[in-house]
Amino acid sequence: MTKLRMLWGISGMEVKELNYLIAIAEERSISKASERLFMAQSSLSQFLSTLESEVGTKLFVRTSTGVRPTEAGRLMIDYARRGISAYHEVRDQIQDIQEMQGGRVLMGVSTFRGTFLLPPVLNAFHMEYPNIHVNIVEENSMALEQMLQNGTIDLALIVLPAKSLKSDVEMLMKDEICLIAGAGHPVLELAKTTPPDSSSLIPRYIDIRDTLPYEYLLSDYDTILGRESRRIFRENGLLPEVHNEKLSAFLAASMGAAGLGLAFTYYSARHYYQQAEFLSLGKDGTSLELGIALAPGRYHSRAALALKDIFFQVLG
Repeated sequence: MTKLRMLWGISGMEVKELNYLIAIAEERSISKASERLFMAQSSLSQFLSTLESEVGTKLFVRTSTGVRPTEAGRLMIDYARRGISAYHEVRDQIQDIQEMQGGRVLMGVSTFRGTFLLPPVLNAFHMEYPNIHVNIVEENSMALEQMLQNGTIDLALIVLPAKSLKSDVEMLMKDEICLIAGAGHPVLELAKTTPPDSSSLIPRYIDIRDTLPYEYLLSDYDTILGRESRRIFRENGLLPEVHNEKLSAFLAASMGAAGLGLAFTYYSARHYYQQAEFLSLGKDGTSLELGIALAPGRYHSRAALALKDIFFQVLG
């Protein structure tokens, strides 16, 4: 049975068509949504026209920057998300009947953090459950929390404390914000051995004031690393030399590792940048708590729970 009319109550709409509607809403562009869905733009436009005729009203209006949903469109998008969530829940229960011999898990993670932390976890999970596929969704923590609430992903690695989730969240690990520098960077001559009573796991630390003669590579202010770096400079009354201040966290760290300047990053990145040097910020440093969150108030598949357990085995 390909049509899900009995489940959703929307005549002629299949699960994939619910995804069409959500893609248009998230991309705010029919052309971008069609690229994401690997389909012709004309076909997606025809789908939307047919659906609007069926419900008797416009669901999106065109603007100079793309499309935005009407009030009716927002209702339909919310209904589509609830429909897909219900479908995922039924699918998970059916998947469990198969005794972990097939199926998938939808895992959410931020791009930068996932780059360093996810590969060893996925490798361990694949070795134990080779027939379960993990589909990755890359978003920031706030967006991932919303997707968990909507039931469109099964679990996510997020920054704690969670802003909107009240249950099904467990603290996994702490990740220290630190400096990354190339192996030959002169700032390393000023680094000191981290005292034994320090909470930092990083072998050496640097006084932020000693770094002022050197160029910094900064992430944008709307990122955690961007905000924290600027807070540290502000609280110490420092004005660093900066020529690039809106880099992605990944590019800033990569340039820092290559010796092109100093960058703020997370100590978890040490497994990726093995030739680079990491320096604790001592009293000026801070750590983030990372947690594993499951979609609240819904059935959790055995595969999703198994992936959560692997996270704690590998990183906890």
